[in-house]
Amino acid sequence: MSDTRLIAGVDEVGRGPLAGPVVAAVVILDPGREIAGLADSKKLTEKRRERLDEEIKSCSLAWALGRAEVEEIDRLNILQASLLAMKRAVEALSVAPHHALVDGNRCPQLLCSAEAIVGGDNSVPVISAASIIAKVARDREMIALDERYPGYGLAKHKGYPTKAHLEALAELGVTEIHRRSFGPVKRLLTA
Repeated sequence: MSDTRLIAGVDEVGRGPLAGPVVAAVVILDPGREIAGLADSKKLTEKRRERLDEEIKSCSLAWALGRAEVEEIDRLNILQASLLAMKRAVEALSVAPHHALVDGNRCPQLLCSAEAIVGGDNSVPVISAASIIAKVARDREMIALDERYPGYGLAKHKGYPTKAHLEALAELGVTEIHRRSFGPVKRLLTA
């Protein structure tokens, strides 16, 4: 591949939580502007992710977010919803990439060629960049949802099935932002 081709990195965040959307991001880095410290978003501190999020957005050639809502996750399943969120992110780009590098073992259907890379969020800088902006965006959304749905601890665990979240679900009940197709939520609804 020549350097003139636009290579996009794609990743999603939020496959495992019991609440909230799955959020995907796509980034096309500027080859002339290196960003130091790119890594899997899960391995960075919140403060470091926030700083890198700003730098990625200001230094990249293009970036975009895509999402799939709770209803779509429940209707399609989490894998198909994740692929849909990634597809939406790529389609939202201001420029069309020539090729996409996608974290994981499956690629969404895109208008450009695509390649799945297992562990790409930790080994491919452009995927790491996408991982970071997706995580920052989703985390911010879960913090906002924590204010609308107090008592569940969403700002702290971001919707993941922690002991505190499961206890809050049992005590406070299931909300509209909870994924009804996920085991712990489904069990509460059928109990």
